[in-house]
Amino acid sequence: MCILPAVDSVQDNVPLNRMPPFNLFGLEEQDYSKAKVAVLPVPYDSTLTYKTGAREGPNAIIDASRNIELYSHELGRDISELGIYTLRAMAPDLSSPENMIAGIKREVGLLLDDGKLPLLLGGEHTITLGALQAFKEKGVELSILDFDAHTDSRQEIFGSRYTHATVMARSTELYPNIFQVGIRSMDAASSASLDRSKTITRDDVREKGTDAIVSQIVEGTGDALYLTFDMDALDPAEMPSVGTPEPDGLRFAEAMDIIKGVGRKKKLLGADFVELSPIPHMHAPDFLAAKLIYLTLGYSMFGGK
Repeated sequence: MCILPAVDSVQDNVPLNRMPPFNLFGLEEQDYSKAKVAVLPVPYDSTLTYKTGAREGPNAIIDASRNIELYSHELGRDISELGIYTLRAMAPDLSSPENMIAGIKREVGLLLDDGKLPLLLGGEHTITLGALQAFKEKGVELSILDFDAHTDSRQEIFGSRYTHATVMARSTELYPNIFQVGIRSMDAASSASLDRSKTITRDDVREKGTDAIVSQIVEGTGDALYLTFDMDALDPAEMPSVGTPEPDGLRFAEAMDIIKGVGRKKKLLGADFVELSPIPHMHAPDFLAAKLIYLTLGYSMFGGK
């Protein structure tokens, strides 16, 4: 939390007290050249099929994140030491999801050229595909870890192959090694073709425990990882602010245990956090999303205590 202390006088028209800058975690100083992590807000939700509002997610996450203490007792350090730079939000391209994906691919490609770890704030889950296309174009090999309530593996829906409900079907065409965690909803066709060894349901987590799940993911993935986290992976009791809530989801602590365990073993090359649909005057889910991102970066980049 970066609220500046009061001073005895006003100099150069600087206010005595002011809120932190509007960037992820409210960092007072941003230096793109030194940053390891580049944050790209993507306020896009044009293919959502139930409740919209994920376009408001990036702003809600950033706003809440400005009130997180930068020192983490879980990690024993300040994760802003990484160097985190928040870019201006992308303008949504409403002409087609394909064009929006292509725009994300270009933006993420530039970040990869600069040696940054791209961290996308959604927006709907479709944005993941643009990031993965950028990695593929650069010749980067990845395994993907997807937290989600839904498999998102339909071949098409409402006549389109590029939506939040088809994103993992398209992603598999780029990177076939995808582990999904928290799954508890799918269509019949997806169920019939599912790779059960890489589909970790909510019941699996409950029955096996998080340590076993971590081992399963670590053993089945390569060294380099892309993390995509759909907020509806979490239980609606903790995360009600999603467009397609599914009952009986992961708890925050379970998700963090898995991310912590995997993050200590794998190299995180990119990530996105998607489908937060803020509910007016309900700020706890926004803060949860911001803390999830904060701890994910910490555990993945520093390894934790």
